[in-house]
Amino acid sequence: MGRTSDARERILTAGADLFGRRSYASIGVAEICAAAGVPKGSFYYFFPSKQALALEVVDRHWEWQRGEWMRILTSVAPVVDRLRDLFVATAQMQSDALKGTGAVVGCLFGNLALELSTQDDPVRARLQEIFEEQIDIVEATLREAEAAGDLHVADARESAKAIVAQIEGLVLFAKLYNDPAQLESLWRSSMMLLGLQDEAVA
Repeated sequence: MGRTSDARERILTAGADLFGRRSYASIGVAEICAAAGVPKGSFYYFFPSKQALALEVVDRHWEWQRGEWMRILTSVAPVVDRLRDLFVATAQMQSDALKGTGAVVGCLFGNLALELSTQDDPVRARLQEIFEEQIDIVEATLREAEAAGDLHVADARESAKAIVAQIEGLVLFAKLYNDPAQLESLWRSSMMLLGLQDEAVA
């Protein structure tokens, strides 16, 4: 029996690494293949284009990130603590990236959205779907908190959207300044947005 090739996984791993660190436009198929240690023919056997690879990288990253968000936001902890844990996990990811690569890498979705929002309709459409799913997850948590009497917001959907936007914006600042400390105000600012008292978020 022949050996099962891991070329597809190596291409995905190389693509995820490169897309996470560099601009999408600066990365070519040849570089991806070199990083994966596969010939170009193998790339095109599995993926018809760089765009097709990017879409799968995005889907895989969201599958992982969605699992993390759901693990945190559906735990048995009080809802406010779950929200705090989401922000702590976001900051920790950037700190880990700085330690591992010497640079704050930012958010894969945010990076691609900034670069491709006017250039690549399929990637843009998928990113829109993912951000809407992120808002869905946070909105469900806020509605649970409202039902429990832990907070009251005028519009749970808009509040969830503002929280996701604040996470993305502060991660962008952390990347711009190459400094995870930019994320330190994330929790308190977001809780102020939700109208929680200082003692609840200290």
